[in-house]
Amino acid sequence: MLLLCVLRSSRFSSLSAHLTRHFRVCCAQAGRPVQKTHYWVSSQTPPSNSVHLRATSKLSPLLFLNNGRTACCQIGPKPPLPVHSGLVLLGHPFHTSAPARALPAPLIWLMLKPLQKLVAIILGRSIRKWWGALSADRRQLFRNWVRQRRWHLVAGAGVTMVIVALLLLTHLDESPVTGRTRLLLFSREKYMELAALISEAYMEEFAELLVPVTDPRHQVVERVVQHLAQRNKDIPEVSEVTWSVHVVQSPDVNAFVLPDGKVFMFAGMLEEVMDVHQLTIVLGHEMAHAVLGHSAEQASLSHVVDLLSLILLTAIWALCPRDSLALLGQWVQDKLSQLMFNRPFSRKLEAEADKVGLQLAAKACADVRAGPVFWQQMEIRDQLTGEPTFPEWLSTHPSHKNRFTQLDRLMPQALELRESCSCPALPATDPRAVFIKSVRVLLETAKPQEGGGPEGARKPRLPHIPGSLPTGLPAALLAQTALPSSSNVDQETQEPVPSVASELAVAAAVPAPAEVEGPQPS
Repeated sequence: MLLLCVLRSSRFSSLSAHLTRHFRVCCAQAGRPVQKTHYWVSSQTPPSNSVHLRATSKLSPLLFLNNGRTACCQIGPKPPLPVHSGLVLLGHPFHTSAPARALPAPLIWLMLKPLQKLVAIILGRSIRKWWGALSADRRQLFRNWVRQRRWHLVAGAGVTMVIVALLLLTHLDESPVTGRTRLLLFSREKYMELAALISEAYMEEFAELLVPVTDPRHQVVERVVQHLAQRNKDIPEVSEVTWSVHVVQSPDVNAFVLPDGKVFMFAGMLEEVMDVHQLTIVLGHEMAHAVLGHSAEQASLSHVVDLLSLILLTAIWALCPRDSLALLGQWVQDKLSQLMFNRPFSRKLEAEADKVGLQLAAKACADVRAGPVFWQQMEIRDQLTGEPTFPEWLSTHPSHKNRFTQLDRLMPQALELRESCSCPALPATDPRAVFIKSVRVLLETAKPQEGGGPEGARKPRLPHIPGSLPTGLPAALLAQTALPSSSNVDQETQEPVPSVASELAVAAAVPAPAEVEGPQPS
């Protein structure tokens, strides 16, 4: 065997120390016969531009290549063993490590967020201590210096503001479906990486609470989600996502969808919906959050607000004479930031998700009139269960009253969109009218049940309605999503359209007074 080495580098000392960093394997076939001899790199390298080789018959041949600067080839009758994850070099295995993945930018920002506040507090407090340690003469000199260079400082601040404005303008984006201009500091790809990490965390958290896929509750949610995705596949943000369903055995009335398409539905929410149409409205709302990328948009605004708050926070700790006053000022600044920016923007995104979710449900041929009814049910439920109510300006979500008022206002457009999608005709009975009649009957029934005193007559209370529905409701919802007759099948997609549940069937599934006809508030 012959080992041919051509060296172009003048620095070849300490070969054993740099071999694993600078050399790769290369092998080529020669065209002339040679003597079968093994060659090994000597431990003592002569002070020249070549490598001293000595013959050996026991050790394995050495193969390496130094990034184009050193070519080393083995020529012999036996082909070298294939090298996959490592190479035997100088008698020791040589392994290559997998490329390291950088953390998503949103995750880095979340990790640095507390550190940024700490730095601002330390900086502001240091400025206060520095200013307090100055003598009166030095303070006056500093004021004079600022006064003399005030225009330079103003110009520097102006240039900084222009740079920041240009940076924000380059991150403007158009929201899908609505076409609204928004600010996105994080790309969709980066936020998808963060969503994958969040999904793993939620899957680990709910690992012991997830219901099996054979559970009727999982099946009905799965069927409705896939139907929504199928009927809205003309939207790229819907068709490009793989939607998966996870039902959590928890009494919490909650549901959410992550940007990567993982749907988490809590059993408590399933107990609050009356039929498949209300379930479609709820899932459409949550899917709209993912389709519109609200989480990335909210994180972008929060990032900008936090950066501006750092300037104010530094000023608070620099100007307040004592730490106690600075802590109070920091608390006030944090609350004002939430009330003026974060919570109003969150309510705006929720209202937008209600609007787009209603459109998704309309294209899925659901009875969109059930949307306002659901939020009316939620309002009555909060009253019956004694849930504390706060003013809307203190909440991250619109009030139930404002939500069903907005859906009522959007109903004509939703019904027109539903009709344009070749959906089956809706029944003449309006669920909103049925609900109003049901509430009226409940109020009339509650009056005789109150105390006989005049005080009880002046303050009637609604009777307590069980917060949970019968266990057979998921099966009933599953039956409602079954493939209806041919008249209820969309001819274009051949996908099942949720059939319209009659009010009598829903009333039979929910405990209600005998006089009431139709769905009852939960």
